[in-house]
Amino acid sequence: MDLHQLLDEKLKLYHTKDFIPLDPVSIPHLFQKKEDIEISGLIAALFSWGQRPTIIAKSKDFLQRMDYAPHQFVMHHSEDDLKNLLGFKHRTFTEADALFLVAGLKEMYSQKGGMEALFAVPPTHESVEAGINRFYDFWMQLPYSLPRFKKHLASPARKSACKRINMFLRWMVRKDTIGVDFGLWKSIQPHQLVCPCDVHVERIARQLGLIQSHQLNWNTAMELTRNLKKFDAQDPVKYDYALFMMGISQDH
Repeated sequence: MDLHQLLDEKLKLYHTKDFIPLDPVSIPHLFQKKEDIEISGLIAALFSWGQRPTIIAKSKDFLQRMDYAPHQFVMHHSEDDLKNLLGFKHRTFTEADALFLVAGLKEMYSQKGGMEALFAVPPTHESVEAGINRFYDFWMQLPYSLPRFKKHLASPARKSACKRINMFLRWMVRKDTIGVDFGLWKSIQPHQLVCPCDVHVERIARQLGLIQSHQLNWNTAMELTRNLKKFDAQDPVKYDYALFMMGISQDH
């Protein structure tokens, strides 16, 4: 079996609706409204450190504090409502980060045309690199900037592989016939996505010869994506499912 056949076989095995309940992508699937999907998806992606059950539980905890109406909460919260966020903690994400996140999201939707507008890239661009950098810069340039928040974000300009943001963008952009990803955003094309590169994906990709670079950074994620484009030039990031689940299976 060649590599293309292997990846297609594993994709067919793992890329099913059964993937949803066990993965952080289940969080934005709780909602119907575009802005709620975006905000809850970003929260789940930002919290995506460690075990998936913990990520899901913490995301639900945070959303419960927003009355499971994240866009409504962001745009119309009172000072009293913000008290609901006090005491929240997930790993290094604290109540200070939570308050900053809500304030920044309100500005994003009221002053910047929303989340999709910040990430949008021209169709001539190879990847979403410029959009991710713009999204990062938005947070760092807020007048009430919280420098510690940079530990929760990543950007190609800082040489990061941007695993969590690339995963979030996959959810928003991929036009998924299976129903895992949403395909909500039209200002980025699926072929411009970059493969999320976590420890599982990185390990399997190296074993399969899809990555030669010795480091894990933005260039590595781009190298992996370019190699995946040899198998599907229009939707290379669909193979994230195969690589990720092969890595999870190898661990058990």
